[in-house]
Amino acid sequence: MTAPFPPRHRASTRIWHWVNFACIVILFMSGLNISNAHPWLYWGDAGFLPEDAWFAVMRFPGWATIPDYYSLAAARDWHLTAALPYAVGLLFIWISMLANRHFCRDIATRGREWDRNAIKQDVRNHLRFEFDPADGKYNFFQKLSYGLVYGVMLPLMIFTGMAISPGWEPALGWMIELMGGRQSARSLHFITAWAIFVFFVLHVALVFVSGPIGQMRSMILGNRK
Repeated sequence: MTAPFPPRHRASTRIWHWVNFACIVILFMSGLNISNAHPWLYWGDAGFLPEDAWFAVMRFPGWATIPDYYSLAAARDWHLTAALPYAVGLLFIWISMLANRHFCRDIATRGREWDRNAIKQDVRNHLRFEFDPADGKYNFFQKLSYGLVYGVMLPLMIFTGMAISPGWEPALGWMIELMGGRQSARSLHFITAWAIFVFFVLHVALVFVSGPIGQMRSMILGNRK
């Protein structure tokens, strides 16, 4: 059964959603420009030669990067400018979600939801384009994906970004070692960035499938209908 209207979003969630969206777009596109400076990824502490890389990244065209021409210095300026509100915003939304119990009430999964039959039913519902349970809250896969994004992907982008920043490296040697080395942190940063991009594409696609007008109204105004 599909819920008659999308869930109401709190003001804190709506504000963070759009600020985070702007930050991630700038971070991703400026990151593509930075990637063009050395399009090879490595594991371990060091890496320079293309033959030692585990992956060769394509060169991204100007229309996909910020700025729209190759400039490592300018791209880093854009990247660092967006990184601060991105990190502060993530801290803000976590404090807000814990304070108003949004995370515990709406996003955290329950033991019964991990039942094999319940997951199969949720898969069948998705195949029928029935995304919302009867109570209007999130379904299992929404909770799982939001939990991974909030709790793993977004924080990992911050920590791996700090690990590969020369300014932070002297103070974060323990974290870099935990990640397997500076080049490993860079690879994880790249992988996580594209994982967030895939989530973004699927998220937008599902918004259009499940009713874009109501979903956008809910996320902008907080209205149910």
